Amino acid sequence: MSFKALQLIKPILKSIADSGYDEPTLVQERCIPIILEKKDIIASAQTGTGKTAAFALPILQLLFDKQDASKRGKKIRALIISPTRELAAQINANFKTYAKYTNLRSLVVFGGTSIEPQIDVLKKGVDILIATPGRLLDLHKQDYINLDYIETLVLDEADLMLDMGFIDDVKKIERLCPETKQTLLFSATIPYKVEQLANGILKSPERIDVTPSKSVSNAVSQVLYYVPKRNKIELCLHLLRNTIKGSILIFRRTKFGVDKLEKTLIKNGYKADSIHGDKTQSDRQTALNKFKNGYVNILIATDVAARGIDINELDAVINFDLPNIPETYVHRIGRTGRAGSIGIAYSLCSADEKNYIKTIQQSINIQIPIIEDHPYPLDPKAKPIVHKKKGSKYKKGRKGEGSKKKKKRWY
Repeated sequence: MSFKALQLIKPILKSIADSGYDEPTLVQERCIPIILEKKDIIASAQTGTGKTAAFALPILQLLFDKQDASKRGKKIRALIISPTRELAAQINANFKTYAKYTNLRSLVVFGGTSIEPQIDVLKKGVDILIATPGRLLDLHKQDYINLDYIETLVLDEADLMLDMGFIDDVKKIERLCPETKQTLLFSATIPYKVEQLANGILKSPERIDVTPSKSVSNAVSQVLYYVPKRNKIELCLHLLRNTIKGSILIFRRTKFGVDKLEKTLIKNGYKADSIHGDKTQSDRQTALNKFKNGYVNILIATDVAARGIDINELDAVINFDLPNIPETYVHRIGRTGRAGSIGIAYSLCSADEKNYIKTIQQSINIQIPIIEDHPYPLDPKAKPIVHKKKGSKYKKGRKGEGSKKKKKRWY
């Protein structure tokens, strides 16, 4: 199928051709016609399936007739809510690309950066607003954003949005928009709480499911290393020296872990940078640009910071800490092996993560090959290290020896 067959108008087809795309992806093929019919949808699709264009293209087409309002007369008619700054910036970049031959204007607003420039652009008038929930509500409260004219509301990465605790903000934003709006909900997975949210805000939605059944791209080969927790950094360095080459994305569970690993790698002569939630937006963007442009070849990230960032040329992913949710694992390793190239995912598993790997393997229905030939093997009988809290040596309610001795009274 071609994009032309999806009844898209010429200015949009021209910008798609400029971007070098010939055929729509599965999610685009299924979503675009339904969105153009102004129906609500709930779609499950992974990152990297082209879902941003699946809603961006039809939204631009629906707004095309209203594009020539004078700048001051422009009203926000489409609102896209995104959980992370990186994803919001990425969505805005896509809108700008596809709106090249139209007069439609888009703006992205998120926290962690100065609010003044965002207010200046809002005053001039925009058609499409991409925002993170906190900054959007902040600007609305200050009367810089009017949601009375919203025709299409998009909730992107809904599962992550709920995991990050944005449920109340999302509901509030939805209530601030007109009842007549079209709502589009996109999520990598549809757990119960996403289902609940959808039931509360969507009107008889069309369901679109383009997730392979938990499967992982054939373009990604996976390997597993069992290693004691204390030796993970040594094994990581060993692999970087001898096995893993090219551009590498390393996942850690915590911000502290990301910083610690970054310092160690730099100390060992590697060109590394990192992104996590405590870094300012400009620091995160700088790190990402350095990685994309080859100034550093290793980027260390937490899951939240890495969700939605678009990196095409990626040779390997290292799961330094394994995630406890199989979908997160699928997401992580799906970042390599894109666009026809082959990628490798390396997972380092300590004794306390054995259950995680078991659940992941059941979920993706693949037995991940184990590499035993390395300098830091894990004893198969090794048990997770449990740090017990030491309580008081006295039983509750008992007096210590000192207080039992007869004491001289002053009276």
